Amino acid sequence: MRIIAGTMKGRRLFSPNDEKIRPTSDKVKESIFNIIQDQMKDAVVIDLFCGTGNLGIEAISRGARKCYFVDRSRESMALTEKNIAHCKIENASVTICSDHIKALDRIREKADVIFLDPPYNTGLLADCLARIDESGLLEQDGIIVIEHGIDEELPEILGSFTKIKHRRYGKIIIEIFSESTEE
Repeated sequence: MRIIAGTMKGRRLFSPNDEKIRPTSDKVKESIFNIIQDQMKDAVVIDLFCGTGNLGIEAISRGARKCYFVDRSRESMALTEKNIAHCKIENASVTICSDHIKALDRIREKADVIFLDPPYNTGLLADCLARIDESGLLEQDGIIVIEHGIDEELPEILGSFTKIKHRRYGKIIIEIFSESTEE
């Protein structure tokens, strides 16, 4: 894993030692950021189920002002904190070792971009979207970037969010949702 672009371009990140943590591949990450690059300038980002911190760190490298890194796994948070320190971005990072429910309740700042990359096939995506919707955590023009396996399907509309992009990379699906503007 490496930072693909921005102020930390080329910097290698520490990777997990086993298969318990599944970081987003560089190829998929590059595709995501090619789509959302315009959202990064001074953005507030939430990297929910952050694993290694890979997506949030890339966001900071590309101009995000702040990232909330969230994971309930102490092992994941230790790896994320190691990567944050390695990249010297502690001043732009907030780490929360907690499940997604408690973490979303603790974050009081609206986000411009929320990354959702939970363990595949756990049913967490719909619950996360519902909680984000209820909490009003997403800025009006913000986006939610979701990574999931090909055997999971999300409807075009979930709560007040509408799917605006859908891309397939092998067995991985990337979908981007934004707040519906229709009444």
